[in-house]
Amino acid sequence: MIARHILDVKESTDLEDAQGVSKRVLIGKNEGAPTFYMRHFHISPHGFSPLHSHPWEHEVYIISGKGSILVGDEEAELKEGVAVFIPPNTPHQIKAGEDDIELLCCIPAIEEA
Repeated sequence: MIARHILDVKESTDLEDAQGVSKRVLIGKNEGAPTFYMRHFHISPHGFSPLHSHPWEHEVYIISGKGSILVGDEEAELKEGVAVFIPPNTPHQIKAGEDDIELLCCIPAIEEA
Protein backbone atom coordinates (compact mmCIF):
# COMPACT_ATOMS: atom_id res chain seq x y z
CA MET A 1 0.00 0.00 0.00
CA ILE A 2 1.09 3.56 -0.67
CA ALA A 3 -0.33 6.29 1.56
CA ARG A 4 1.41 9.64 1.71
CA HIS A 5 0.67 13.31 2.06
CA ILE A 6 0.62 15.54 -1.02
CA LEU A 7 3.44 17.69 0.40
CA ASP A 8 5.67 14.60 0.48
CA VAL A 9 5.45 14.37 -3.34
CA LYS A 10 7.92 16.26 -5.51
CA GLU A 11 6.45 19.27 -7.30
CA SER A 12 7.25 19.94 -10.98
CA THR A 13 6.92 23.40 -12.51
CA ASP A 14 8.57 22.86 -15.89
CA LEU A 15 5.40 22.40 -17.94
CA GLU A 16 5.94 23.67 -21.47
CA ASP A 17 3.59 26.42 -22.70
CA ALA A 18 1.97 26.74 -19.26
CA GLN A 19 1.96 29.71 -16.92
CA GLY A 20 1.74 29.41 -13.14
CA VAL A 21 1.17 25.64 -13.15
CA SER A 22 2.70 23.04 -10.87
CA LYS A 23 2.15 19.28 -10.94
CA ARG A 24 2.60 16.45 -8.45
CA VAL A 25 2.21 12.82 -9.52
CA LEU A 26 0.43 11.37 -6.49
CA ILE A 27 0.19 7.83 -7.89
CA GLY A 28 2.04 6.92 -11.07
CA LYS A 29 4.58 4.73 -12.79
CA ASN A 30 7.10 5.06 -9.96
CA GLU A 31 4.53 3.74 -7.52
CA GLY A 32 3.79 0.73 -9.74
CA ALA A 33 0.32 1.83 -10.83
CA PRO A 34 -0.55 -0.47 -13.75
CA THR A 35 -3.74 1.14 -15.05
CA PHE A 36 -4.29 4.75 -13.90
CA TYR A 37 -2.20 7.69 -12.72
CA MET A 38 -3.48 10.35 -10.33
CA ARG A 39 -1.98 13.82 -10.55
CA HIS A 40 -2.53 17.04 -8.61
CA PHE A 41 -2.24 20.40 -10.34
CA HIS A 42 -2.06 23.87 -8.84
CA ILE A 43 -2.68 26.84 -11.13
CA SER A 44 -1.87 30.32 -9.81
CA PRO A 45 -4.27 33.24 -10.35
CA HIS A 46 -4.55 34.04 -14.08
CA GLY A 47 -2.34 31.05 -14.89
CA PHE A 48 -3.17 28.44 -17.50
CA SER A 49 -2.31 24.98 -18.74
CA PRO A 50 -1.13 24.59 -22.33
CA LEU A 51 -3.75 24.22 -25.04
CA HIS A 52 -3.05 20.62 -26.05
CA SER A 53 -4.53 17.26 -26.99
CA HIS A 54 -3.43 13.63 -26.77
CA PRO A 55 -4.80 10.20 -27.74
CA TRP A 56 -6.10 9.33 -24.25
CA GLU A 57 -9.05 10.52 -22.20
CA HIS A 58 -8.74 12.01 -18.78
CA GLU A 59 -10.90 13.15 -15.93
CA VAL A 60 -10.49 16.32 -13.89
CA TYR A 61 -11.96 17.15 -10.48
CA ILE A 62 -11.78 20.68 -9.07
CA ILE A 63 -10.78 20.69 -5.41
CA SER A 64 -10.83 24.47 -4.97
CA GLY A 65 -10.77 27.76 -6.85
CA LYS A 66 -12.55 29.15 -9.88
CA GLY A 67 -11.71 29.46 -13.54
CA SER A 68 -12.68 27.99 -16.88
CA ILE A 69 -11.96 25.02 -19.10
CA LEU A 70 -11.99 24.85 -22.88
CA VAL A 71 -12.64 21.37 -24.33
CA GLY A 72 -12.88 21.37 -28.12
CA ASP A 73 -15.11 24.32 -28.91
CA GLU A 74 -16.99 24.23 -25.58
CA GLU A 75 -16.10 26.34 -22.56
CA ALA A 76 -17.34 25.75 -19.01
CA GLU A 77 -16.97 27.43 -15.64
CA LEU A 78 -14.83 25.63 -13.09
CA LYS A 79 -15.37 25.79 -9.35
CA GLU A 80 -15.04 23.53 -6.34
CA GLY A 81 -16.80 20.20 -6.84
CA VAL A 82 -16.95 20.25 -10.66
CA ALA A 83 -15.85 17.11 -12.52
CA VAL A 84 -14.95 17.20 -16.23
CA PHE A 85 -14.50 14.39 -18.76
CA ILE A 86 -12.05 15.21 -21.57
CA PRO A 87 -12.32 12.85 -24.56
CA PRO A 88 -9.25 11.59 -26.42
CA ASN A 89 -7.77 13.76 -29.19
CA THR A 90 -9.70 16.85 -28.06
CA PRO A 91 -7.86 20.16 -27.56
CA HIS A 92 -8.26 21.42 -23.99
CA GLN A 93 -6.97 24.10 -21.64
CA ILE A 94 -7.65 25.16 -18.05
CA LYS A 95 -7.44 28.81 -16.98
CA ALA A 96 -7.50 30.14 -13.43
CA GLY A 97 -9.45 33.25 -12.58
CA GLU A 98 -8.73 35.59 -9.67
CA ASP A 99 -7.97 32.67 -7.33
CA ASP A 100 -5.73 29.62 -7.41
CA ILE A 101 -7.22 26.41 -8.79
CA GLU A 102 -6.35 23.03 -7.33
CA LEU A 103 -7.44 19.95 -9.20
CA LEU A 104 -6.99 16.21 -9.47
CA CYS A 105 -6.43 14.72 -12.90
CA CYS A 106 -6.64 10.99 -13.65
CA ILE A 107 -5.19 9.52 -16.83
CA PRO A 108 -4.55 6.03 -18.18
CA ALA A 109 -1.09 4.66 -17.46
CA ILE A 110 0.12 5.34 -21.01
CA GLU A 111 1.92 8.64 -20.45
CA GLU A 112 5.23 9.03 -18.67
CA ALA A 113 4.16 10.60 -15.38
